[in-house]
Amino acid sequence: MPYATVRGVAINYEIVGTRGPWVTLSPGGRRPGDAVRSLSERIAAAGYRVLLHDRRNCGASDVIIDGDESEYDIWADDLHALLGELNALPAHVGGASSGCRMSILFALRHPHSVRSLLLWRVTGGHVAAERLARQYYTDFIELAERGGMAAVCDSEFFRERIAARRENRARLMAMDTERFIAVMSHWREYFVAGADQPVIGASEADLHSIRVPTCIVPGNDVVHARRAGENVGRLMPGGEVHDIMPAGPDVDEIPLAEWERREGQLAEVFVDFLKRADTTSQRTAA
Repeated sequence: MPYATVRGVAINYEIVGTRGPWVTLSPGGRRPGDAVRSLSERIAAAGYRVLLHDRRNCGASDVIIDGDESEYDIWADDLHALLGELNALPAHVGGASSGCRMSILFALRHPHSVRSLLLWRVTGGHVAAERLARQYYTDFIELAERGGMAAVCDSEFFRERIAARRENRARLMAMDTERFIAVMSHWREYFVAGADQPVIGASEADLHSIRVPTCIVPGNDVVHARRAGENVGRLMPGGEVHDIMPAGPDVDEIPLAEWERREGQLAEVFVDFLKRADTTSQRTAA
């Protein structure tokens, strides 16, 4: 995968497909872009070019623990800059879980650069905010408090980032521990503040302001609650909800393998939606 330097950060990326409208997909968690390659290949086969990228602090991209905004705002602006470098704007923007949150912020921050949104495994509620704040930030804050940056580098997550891009170790070790803790604490507040929002990072008014066609596929676990996805669909004027997971109460956790087994169905939903969204945009342009 090649690198592009955007906003001073080396971003690892790949383009799946050679023709057609641009789509970008991002996975959940801090997984690398390659985690949605198979889904991207299915969409590319329908006549699209799909951008995959490792967000900063993920995969083989640069680790940069800095910034005055939330990490998700920073990710959204990085993606916008990368798409601009590739002459790929406006694009259909999509993602699962953390990628979903970034996609919504992309639409809020760059409304003229998004053709539609593809959102699956929407995250919302107190359980999601508490669990994810700990997973993404609190655990690393506590590591730094106990053992400084050496302990951070020795964590499983950052060991993987260093193995993927050796320069990341020197950058982390050169960072002041107190600054690392301050930035991670600031990013953690984004989740704490989002506990009462319909989706972490966006208010009802924010969602109502997004006017592009939006395809929403809810999850059915306590972090990606079905009601969160359904609520986002209700609040977004261009939203349509497609539920592909089994009916019933939200469970504690759905293995990613369960979503992988439904990947063909998910791709069919997205491709049908994209074709309709492109037709609508062509009619509007005419």
